[in-house]
Amino acid sequence: MARIDLQSLGHSYISNPKGDDDYALKPMTHVWEQGGAYALLGPSGCGKTTLLNIISGLLTPSEGRVLFDGRDVTALPTEARNIAQVFQFPVVYDTMTVYENLAFPLRNRGLRGAPLDARVREIAGLLDLTADLNRRGRNLTADAKQKISLGRGLVRPDVAAILFDEPLTVIDPHLKWELRSKLKALHRALDLTMIYVTHDQTEALTFADKVVVMHDGRVVQVGRPQELFERPAHVFVGHFIGSPGMNVLPAEVSGRAARVGGHVIALRRGYPALNGGPLSGARIEIGVRPEFATLAPAGSGGVPVRVRRLDDLGRTRIARVELSGLPMAATVPEDLTLAGDEASLLLDPAMVHVYADGTLVEGEAA
Repeated sequence: MARIDLQSLGHSYISNPKGDDDYALKPMTHVWEQGGAYALLGPSGCGKTTLLNIISGLLTPSEGRVLFDGRDVTALPTEARNIAQVFQFPVVYDTMTVYENLAFPLRNRGLRGAPLDARVREIAGLLDLTADLNRRGRNLTADAKQKISLGRGLVRPDVAAILFDEPLTVIDPHLKWELRSKLKALHRALDLTMIYVTHDQTEALTFADKVVVMHDGRVVQVGRPQELFERPAHVFVGHFIGSPGMNVLPAEVSGRAARVGGHVIALRRGYPALNGGPLSGARIEIGVRPEFATLAPAGSGGVPVRVRRLDDLGRTRIARVELSGLPMAATVPEDLTLAGDEASLLLDPAMVHVYADGTLVEGEAA
């Protein structure tokens, strides 16, 4: 088990990078605490795999350091870092039994006899593989093979961290929830540092205690799932997390009010920095999630909107509306019936956030 520190870490695939655009991974400083369950979340090409390969030792960063429990491992190869990796596609020795696959990493480290047998059976039990211990790998389903890959990473009791690179990509959708739940249970049982790379927000939010959101080679927010949902630190986080994502609207902000297309929206906090302060001249937007924007009959207060369509998602209904010609999504109460396409939109002021050039502005309490 290990605490992993990234100190001023960055990577460019070209020599002598001149600016941000030359970096695949923009310089960052970050700490992965010992025993934490982390998800590294972002779209394809955002730098997730580059960062994971640097942590694992498959790639040497062009600048900065990687420390495991205070020890500089930046230049050390993968085998010297005592980490385990689980990849998208199961890595299984088809001619070996499940038992032999799980025992393989231990035998490579000289473990034999009763201690090896006890550890293999312990991990097999945690992964529900006990009944399959004598079956050969070639006869197993894809999810069973991925469990073996997980098991080979978990079986070493001295492993510093386990890195998962999109491990559920090839798993049937109805089995993904089961395996995610199994990973959470394993984390609680074994107290290992786990870093899970994915582009799937559901996988990230259901697995991790903390989610590291990446965009364009940069970490834009680190937080618990609830924090990412309720207070996105960047408009990208608001767009990427949630279905539908956060509504982001260009606005003028003065005091505790935002103005969008001539309509005033109340804010919980004040924003003096936007008026002649350090953020003067920045691109100003407000963001509010559909869950905190509620459709109501026309004339009910709030701001007037035009309803374009209603989407029935089973557990909830989402309205696609326009506010001064700007598209938005809003929640539709179960008992609401509209006579036409005119309606009101009620916004929770505590959940309307202000952004300057895409970054959250904290504001000041009244």
